[in-house]
Amino acid sequence: MNAINWPKGFVPGFADNYCSNEVIVAGLSTQDIWPLLNTPSLWPTYYKNSANARFYDNKGPELEQGVRFYFETFGFPVEAQVTEYVAPVAGEAARVSWHGWAGEVGSDERLDVLHAWLIEDLPDNRVRILTQETQNGKPAVELANAKPNPMINGHQDWLDGLVAAAKARQ
Repeated sequence: MNAINWPKGFVPGFADNYCSNEVIVAGLSTQDIWPLLNTPSLWPTYYKNSANARFYDNKGPELEQGVRFYFETFGFPVEAQVTEYVAPVAGEAARVSWHGWAGEVGSDERLDVLHAWLIEDLPDNRVRILTQETQNGKPAVELANAKPNPMINGHQDWLDGLVAAAKARQ
């Protein structure tokens, strides 16, 4: 199976926090999932930890390579920029990743994340959805030590909501 492409500074094991969530679902395809993930204004319709998505520079409503956008999640206002964007193509995994940040550079409140998604069709009419995130900064250290891990639980909610929304559209 395919894996996430990690840019320097965000490689798991070298970041302050890392989480990974994955589901494999029968009866759905990449084409069912992609429109819901690729359109940030839809995120709050199936994921309660997302709000107020908006784009900069007259872009949107869909993600694209290099686009800047804003959203709120886990109580953080997040500025973000897409770092990898590979739309679905038959036989290839779809990918989208963004660098997100909150807080002033150099401050104790600064949080930098790389949130990556990989969606691929599998044999027998199944789809694999993998989301992984690495984080750097003092808030990331605190999140890594929290039990239960709010990132693992939050991202599982995102995956579960994404799957439920895709099924509801069928």
